[in-house]
Amino acid sequence: MNTNNTAILIFANSAQQEAFAKPFESSALLFDALNRDILKKVERTGLPYYHVSEKEQIGNSFAQRFTNAIQSIYTKGYDRVITVGNDTPHLNSGQILKAAQQLETNDIVLGPSLDGGFYLMGLKKSHFNAKTFLKLPWQTAGLSQSMYRLIAANKTKLFTLETLVDIDSISDVNRILQSKRHISTLLRQLLLAVFSEKNTSFFRYQLSFQNSFLSLYYNKGSPLPLFS
Repeated sequence: MNTNNTAILIFANSAQQEAFAKPFESSALLFDALNRDILKKVERTGLPYYHVSEKEQIGNSFAQRFTNAIQSIYTKGYDRVITVGNDTPHLNSGQILKAAQQLETNDIVLGPSLDGGFYLMGLKKSHFNAKTFLKLPWQTAGLSQSMYRLIAANKTKLFTLETLVDIDSISDVNRILQSKRHISTLLRQLLLAVFSEKNTSFFRYQLSFQNSFLSLYYNKGSPLPLFS
């Protein structure tokens, strides 16, 4: 496999920055572990890689920052770039290497995520258009449809990897915990802690709301069935 002109772009913020964006009480601890995890997996591929966090990103929007990060890898002299994030625990080194192999005969490789986005994208420099990228609906459920339409319109050779779950919500955490796919013991423990904290916080909120409701409408009939 000729991967001399292929580099991996880890486009992932620091754990501290992720803590502001993700709705989990232990998000800093979780994303610190996820950052370490994806770095290990990328290192195992043997391919050159670059980690672009919020400190190196340039632009006012996600689209600008992501597009500029990809362009920066091409500027280093690479012809193929594989981008990954830090929020897909089931992504492994073998899948990244498979993407690199498929880029030899395809123009683009996509790893779709369950929410309508992508956990991995491999792209040849010859098929990268910054203006087009900036117009795509990044961070929305409509991204995959827009991307597939663009690929079909340009008759681009595409290879699609299997669909995986990335972590954007507590339901995603539950899906990963319920899956039989392998994740490290540490990640499983942290995800269990996040899931437990979220459920505990929700239960406390419900209990507090119910008590306030009962106190306010103490003599006004039966309370609403809040837990039905």
